[in-house]
Amino acid sequence: MVDKHMRREARNRKSEIRNKHEGSKSKSPNGSSGQRQRFGHSGLGFRISIFGLGALLFAAATEDPAVGATAGANNDSPLQVASEPPQVEPLRIDVQRAILLAMENNKSLIVQRMTPEISRTFEDEQRAVFDPVVSGQGSQRRTVADRLSRAGSGIESQIADTATGLIAVDKLFSTGTTVGLDASTSYTDSSLYSDTFVSNRLGISVTQALLRGRDVRVNLAAVHQAGIDTQISEYELRGFMEALVQQVESSFYDYALAQRQIGIYTDSLRLAEQQMAEAQERIHIGTLAETELAAAQAEVALRRENLITARSNLARERLNLIRLLNPSDPIDWDMEIQLEYRTTLPDTPLDPVEQHVEVALKMRPDLNQARLLIRRGELEIVRTRNGLLPRLDAFVTYGKSGYARTFSDAVNELDGISYDVEAGLLFELPAGNRAARARHTRATVSRAQSIKAMENLIQLAQVDVRSAYVVVTSTREQIAATAATRQFQEEALRVETEKFRVGKSTSLLVAQVQRDLVASQIAEIRAIANHFKALVALYRLEGSLLQRRGLSAPGSQPVTLED
Repeated sequence: MVDKHMRREARNRKSEIRNKHEGSKSKSPNGSSGQRQRFGHSGLGFRISIFGLGALLFAAATEDPAVGATAGANNDSPLQVASEPPQVEPLRIDVQRAILLAMENNKSLIVQRMTPEISRTFEDEQRAVFDPVVSGQGSQRRTVADRLSRAGSGIESQIADTATGLIAVDKLFSTGTTVGLDASTSYTDSSLYSDTFVSNRLGISVTQALLRGRDVRVNLAAVHQAGIDTQISEYELRGFMEALVQQVESSFYDYALAQRQIGIYTDSLRLAEQQMAEAQERIHIGTLAETELAAAQAEVALRRENLITARSNLARERLNLIRLLNPSDPIDWDMEIQLEYRTTLPDTPLDPVEQHVEVALKMRPDLNQARLLIRRGELEIVRTRNGLLPRLDAFVTYGKSGYARTFSDAVNELDGISYDVEAGLLFELPAGNRAARARHTRATVSRAQSIKAMENLIQLAQVDVRSAYVVVTSTREQIAATAATRQFQEEALRVETEKFRVGKSTSLLVAQVQRDLVASQIAEIRAIANHFKALVALYRLEGSLLQRRGLSAPGSQPVTLED
């Protein structure tokens, strides 16, 4: 009996703590839990009183249920010493600051920003083909051999030491011309002669492509293609940034929606508990049948279930928003977030849908990437067409030589009469040239495929923008419709409650009307959140989201096929 009594007291103590905790959470920060804001019409826009039952639109901050659980555990154990956690300032953000935090700290964006930098290295690599190339060579050789005597009879031994050195500079020009400068020296010391022998040579060579490799566009095609690849990576980065901004704004409003849903479910739970208490009182005094209590109890249980689900959803949305913003390194996953935002919809009417489509055809990153791929394919055709030609190069070399016993004397002899000249042609053509023909055919078909792909992409872009425009228009109309529905449901609940108090209604009917009111309140705040999200989606699909948010990024200039 003593154990049962102690367990009963422990349960009662826990129940008191939980009731206090629920009561503290039901109060809004500004103490206006019983007030409700209204929607009003003003010209083309709406004055938004968002969602009532507490604070401004999406502004109610809810208390983490884990805190209450921890407090209850500490109170249950009198021997446990509770240590207060360090106070951490909550993260207060509006939409603009949330976007800036993501632009600075988001890990995925940091990775994506490196792609254009990597692409520029390929551009430099292709330009390096036209950089001068310096080469050098040095060697030393000893030869030991028997040879016929210079007297004409007998054999004599010869030991010859030879040292050679060569340095050259070669440069390829975009005209298909290769120019080379070289300087060489040779030193020979033979046992057959008493003197050493030194020869020095200065030379120049010029090679000019006459067929394959003669066109400047051909020789610069790889450089231009690498530059186009860099531009494509910049437009990819721009598309990634626009998608990230959309994710941040959508997550911002989803988190705000989750906060307001908790406020609505908390107020509805309190109302259901009041209805159940009133039913119990009336049953006690005999003015209501006991069968009415079951419906009221079921409604209280349902509201608690909805509140638990809403808290779980809020926790998930908070984690997702923290990951996108990455406000600290390492991330504090328990960070509290307080949202700040406007409470009215933009009064500026939407432009006609055709203007949004026109902007999309110019600014969408994927369309600009498609145009760049077509231009890249044109350069590939130029390159492969050049491969169909045979190689025919003309070359000429000229050199001056000096011979003497020492290196310095050989240098002085360079202005003598010794020289060498060589000129000629070099021809090359693989039999059938099948590989070059295959490459050219592949380049031609690939370009035609890119053109058709861009035409299909243009159609998809038009569908995307027009569909997003329809969603924006629909969500704006839904705001007024859901506000009216919520107002009618409030009146229906008031009437049904009065009928119940005079005995002309039942607890089941009152619970049903309460449920309809909660659904209308959720639909109202969801319509507003969906409208903001639909606007962001429209701006992203037309490629203007970054400009509208005051952000600069690579790939801001539209691409035309005539560039």
